[in-house]
Amino acid sequence: MSIAIAASGGHALYAPSMRRRVIAGTTIGNALEFFDFTVFTFLMLVIGPLFFPAASAYGQLLLTTATFGVGFLMRPVGGMLIGSYADRHGRRAAMTLTLWLMGLGCALIAAAPTHAQMGVLGPVLMVLARLIQGFAAGGEVGASTTLLVEHAPPGKRGFYSSWQFGSQSLGVMLGALTVAVLTAALTQAQMQDWGWRVPFVIGILTVPVGAYIRRNLEETLEPAPTPATGDRRAAVAGHQPLRRVFAEHKGTVTKGILLVIGGMVCAQIIGFYMPAYATKELGLPATSTLLASVVLGAIGFVLAPMVGMLADRVGRKRVIFWSRAVTVCALLPCFEWLVSAPSTGRLMTVIALLAVLLAMQTAPVITMLPELFPKSVRTTGMSVVYGLGISVFGGFAQFFVTWLLHVTGNPMAPAWYLMVTVTLSTVVLFWIRDRTGHDIDSQEP
Repeated sequence: MSIAIAASGGHALYAPSMRRRVIAGTTIGNALEFFDFTVFTFLMLVIGPLFFPAASAYGQLLLTTATFGVGFLMRPVGGMLIGSYADRHGRRAAMTLTLWLMGLGCALIAAAPTHAQMGVLGPVLMVLARLIQGFAAGGEVGASTTLLVEHAPPGKRGFYSSWQFGSQSLGVMLGALTVAVLTAALTQAQMQDWGWRVPFVIGILTVPVGAYIRRNLEETLEPAPTPATGDRRAAVAGHQPLRRVFAEHKGTVTKGILLVIGGMVCAQIIGFYMPAYATKELGLPATSTLLASVVLGAIGFVLAPMVGMLADRVGRKRVIFWSRAVTVCALLPCFEWLVSAPSTGRLMTVIALLAVLLAMQTAPVITMLPELFPKSVRTTGMSVVYGLGISVFGGFAQFFVTWLLHVTGNPMAPAWYLMVTVTLSTVVLFWIRDRTGHDIDSQEP
C-alpha cells in the first residue's frame, strides 16, 4: 500500500514514518555495501605478499592498489547500466540488485586462493571480484541518492542526501574497525593464513539483512504509460535514459564530473590510502593508522547530516567553495607537520581536521548531482557523472600517489596531488546552478 499522498503541483508527499525508513534503509544498506567495497584497502599490506609474492614491497603495494583501483573502472559501467535500470524499473529494485552483486564480489574474494595455493588464479579471481564490486558500487550511489532526494521536501534535500555520504563514512569506519580488531587480536601468521578473509565473510552475511530492509521502502519512480495503449511495458521499453543523458545533457555531465573529482580524490587519499602511507612511508604501526581511519569514518558519519542542514540553509555552492578553499590551504601544512615528526597523535589530528573538511565539501556535492537532472533520467545522469568522475581520478588516486612517492621520493606528493585536483574541481562551481530550496521536478536543469 502506497504511503505517498497527492500534493499540489503533481508531486508526492511522503509520510514522516516512510521518510525515516528511507533514511534508515538507505543508510544501513549503503554502509554495508561500502564496508564490503572499501575493507579491501585496509588489508592491502596483508593481501599484497599473498597474491603478488614475486614483486618487491613497492611492487606489491603498487599491484594491490591497482587491484583496488580496478573496481573503479567498472563504476561508470555499473552507473550507466544500473542507473538506466533504476530510471526504467525503479530505484528500490536497482538498490537491491547492487547489494547482491556486492555480496558476490565478497564471496569471490573470501574464497580466492593465494598465489602459493593456485598460482595466478588467485589474483585473477581477486580482480574479477573487484570488477563486480565496482559495477555494484557504481549503481548504488546514484540509485540510493536519488531515492533520498526524491523523498525529501525541497528545503531539506541537503539533509536527506547527506546520509549517502554519512553511510559511506559509516562503512569505512566499520571496515577499518574490523581490520584493526583482527590485527590486534591475531598474530601475523594467523592474519595471513585466514584472518584477512573474515571481513569479506562478514560482508557476505550482511547482504540478506540489507536486501530485506530495502524491500520495504517506498518507490519514487512513477513510469508513465503509453498514451495509446496504457501498456506500462511498452512505456518502459520506449524510455532510454542512458541515450537521453548523453544526447540531451552532455554539458551537464561534463560539469558534474569536474565537480565531483575533487571530493573523490580527497576521500580516496585521506580515507583509504593514509593507513598504507603512514605505515610504509612514516613507519607508524598498522593498528594506529587503522584507528585513524576509524576516526575519519566516525567524523564523516556524525558531521554529514549537520553539513547537509547547513547547505540547505546557506546554499550548496557556498559550503563547497569555502570548505575546498580551506582544504587547499591546509593540506601542505598538515602533511609537513605530520612528516616532520610522525606520531600516532599527529596522524589522528591531521586525519580529524581533513575529515571535517572532507565532509564539508562532499555532502553538498552529493546533493547537487541529482539536482542537475530531470526525474526521468536522474539516476542515470547522477550515476554517469559519479562513475566517470571517480573511476580514474578517485579509483586510481592511490596508484598515482604510490607511483609519485616512488618517482619523486618526496613524502609530500599526496598533498600536492590533492591540492591540484581540488583546485581544478572547484573552478567549475561558477558554471553550475545552485538549486537549494527549489523544486527540481517542475523544470529542466
